[in-house]
Amino acid sequence: MYKLYKYDGHYIQGELVSKHSSESAALKAAKKKLNFNTATKSNIVKPKVIWLDDKNHTPIGLITIK
Repeated sequence: MYKLYKYDGHYIQGELVSKHSSESAALKAAKKKLNFNTATKSNIVKPKVIWLDDKNHTPIGLITIK
């Protein structure tokens, strides 16, 4: 299960935007709704996350993978 979260002004994992069954569907929805520039996959944190950044490399959201 992939969950897409949007920055709410206080937390990066603030507002749940959508849920997806595949990584490609989650990234496609994130591109459409958040318009991110870079996606960085982190395997260190549990659960695994994909950080979404804008053109200034400011975090605007993330995708959690369970």
